[in-house]
Amino acid sequence: MNPFKFGTIVDGIFFTDRISETALLEQKLDSENHIILISPRRFGKSSLVQKVTSQTARHCINLDLQYVMSIDDFAAQLLKAVFKIFPIEKLRHLMKHFRVVPTISTNAITGVVEISFQPTSNATILLEDAMSLIDKITSSTNRLIIVLDEFQEVIKIGKGFDKILRSIMQKQKNLNYILLGSQESMMEAIFEKKSSPFYHFGQIIRLTKIPHVDFLNYITSRMPEGFEFVANEILDFTLCHPYYTQQLSAQVWDNIKYRDIKDKIVETSIKMLVAMHDLDYERLWQNLNRTDRLTLRLLAEAKLPLQNRSKAVSTTYSSLLRLMKSGYVVKVEQYEIEDPFFKRWILQNIN
Repeated sequence: MNPFKFGTIVDGIFFTDRISETALLEQKLDSENHIILISPRRFGKSSLVQKVTSQTARHCINLDLQYVMSIDDFAAQLLKAVFKIFPIEKLRHLMKHFRVVPTISTNAITGVVEISFQPTSNATILLEDAMSLIDKITSSTNRLIIVLDEFQEVIKIGKGFDKILRSIMQKQKNLNYILLGSQESMMEAIFEKKSSPFYHFGQIIRLTKIPHVDFLNYITSRMPEGFEFVANEILDFTLCHPYYTQQLSAQVWDNIKYRDIKDKIVETSIKMLVAMHDLDYERLWQNLNRTDRLTLRLLAEAKLPLQNRSKAVSTTYSSLLRLMKSGYVVKVEQYEIEDPFFKRWILQNIN
């Protein structure tokens, strides 16, 4: 079996390093404090959180806020997540004081519980009722963990949603919130600005790339015998980005095991992956304005002026902010194109 995994939650033997981060999260979950985990997309936040929460004996609720459409939808999804853990029959008596009673049904085909509310002009009531149920099912001996992914979306879900949510959360006990976010500037505004309802809500942890030496050992130990040398070449291309390192390593492993490729294995694998996503990259490129295209080209060619400083020239800096918000660019030690295969595609098409 291919020993490299990407595209889904990475766990078990596929999980790489994160020893210090794992220990820190475990420590925080052993208190009533909350955690804010920030990193670009595909850095492994979700995998890390699942690893840590699965090692506890506690129930965990997961919601991704980018799929929440409104305040009442948040309340419905929260209740649905609760019903995945606790049988509805055991919770009905806890819901008898709900001011707006939800409609609960079971999908005849999938068996999944569906939750919906009748339209109401006061979504705050729905949120308060749903959150009150959380208070009733958690205790000092049965402490919940609630994970809210892409938390920067909280400011888009509904007017005043962040204030209402914060006012409820600050009164809750016997649980931990883990709030994940991939847009650093928005997450910083939410948790570090004094005017924000979530100012200093919990400890901020920034997830960085996996150290080169740890990734090197990980890849080397999993490559077929005699091909350990490819590890450095893989990391030189991916710059230790967790997702793309796993993806390229998996392709290299397949090429060695199933295609008997022995020369220029890494370069051949890179070309295969770029070709595989050629149409996707072309669509991305066509949807970018000329300024953003130029910025990406300069980044790909390592010619972006002042890229190691906090701000480049105004036009370029505005472009960088747009590209970072949309996920095309990340800033770790410097600005760089998030997807190294997209970077290669750009270089191939401009030369």
